[in-house]
Amino acid sequence: MQNTMGLEQRGHVLLIAGSTAVHRRTVQVAPSANLAALGVVPVSMLLNSDLPCDTTYLDGARDPNLVLTRLRTAAATPGPLLVYLSGRLTVDRRSGRLHLALAGTTAASVRYTGLPWEWLGVELRGRPAGLTTVLVDLVADKAAWPLLREYGSLPASPSAEVYGVVSPPGFAGSGNAVSGYTRRWIDQLGSNPTRPDNLRLHALAAGAAALPPGALVLPTARELAAPGQARRTPGRPETPEPPTPGRAAAADAGGDSVRDPRPHIHALATSGRHVEAAALAQAWEQYVLRNTGYGSAEATGWLEIRADLARMAGSFGLATELWTGAARIRLAAHHPDAPEVHAAATGALYCWTRVKDPETAIGAAPELIRLLRALPSLDSRHVQLAQQRLEFLHRAPSRT
Repeated sequence: MQNTMGLEQRGHVLLIAGSTAVHRRTVQVAPSANLAALGVVPVSMLLNSDLPCDTTYLDGARDPNLVLTRLRTAAATPGPLLVYLSGRLTVDRRSGRLHLALAGTTAASVRYTGLPWEWLGVELRGRPAGLTTVLVDLVADKAAWPLLREYGSLPASPSAEVYGVVSPPGFAGSGNAVSGYTRRWIDQLGSNPTRPDNLRLHALAAGAAALPPGALVLPTARELAAPGQARRTPGRPETPEPPTPGRAAAADAGGDSVRDPRPHIHALATSGRHVEAAALAQAWEQYVLRNTGYGSAEATGWLEIRADLARMAGSFGLATELWTGAARIRLAAHHPDAPEVHAAATGALYCWTRVKDPETAIGAAPELIRLLRALPSLDSRHVQLAQQRLEFLHRAPSRT
């Protein structure tokens, strides 16, 4: 986010701690602890800028209008801006709007005491592209989580780069300690002699944070694959050469030496740590998507890694979806007879035959069968097998 428009420019760091998230009397995320930990990090490291900078801490705020005033002031800064938010996401049941719960926010008072999430987007939307980063470490409560699942992401201003995690309700937290994602983000800042760019920091932090199952990692792979997303941030120096499955991939703590993360990911999966393996692979897929673009061989390779990790975890429905998507991408770039196309297609079929839930299997079948039919040199028995199983699933009595 380095700004080069002039020495008169200033940056701003806005740190917001919402309400503590608690499950069965155990703290899931402690926003105050997160802000305290970030408070000892040099602002130049947080902002990735040597410009003069203003810093605003909001911990324990109860009035959403006060938070809005501070947000509006921060958004008006002409230079780079970092907004960090930690706490509990909830929903005003009357309007169905997402809110960041503030101190004292209850289910009955959300619309009056919570910060509407859309206010963040409204205040940031007028800022120039490339100067705004939103970093989140949040927990969604039982009211907010279904809405986030429907969105598939956490809506924010298109002018901002959004990184972070939203954990689902019901997981056992780490008490009053700094949460895993924020701690790993800070660790990476302190362990690298040259500050990594935000996407690399995010990839390393998300992969090492031991996120709970189902956590929403932002940005999602779908967002990174959207038109216009696979580009370098304007106004910044070129980032180091991106990692690819075929060569150096992950920066280690020394900053200069690099290593391939795939052996580590595979070791996590084979030891049963499937959630950590999947989170690390997804984070690296996001990094590669941003740097090489949707449809690149490197990005598709990471999609296939995620598919195989899902297979190893026994998530055959997800594995089928990922393998099918990878095969479609491969088919768009290669001849239908290409080995990499056939390999992805047969991987999808293999996993689909092991999907036990009839509705999931029926839902994935049409796209899979269309894929198989698009490969004329593929063994015709594969198509027959898929059609026969689909017919059987339609005839089988439904399970209640």
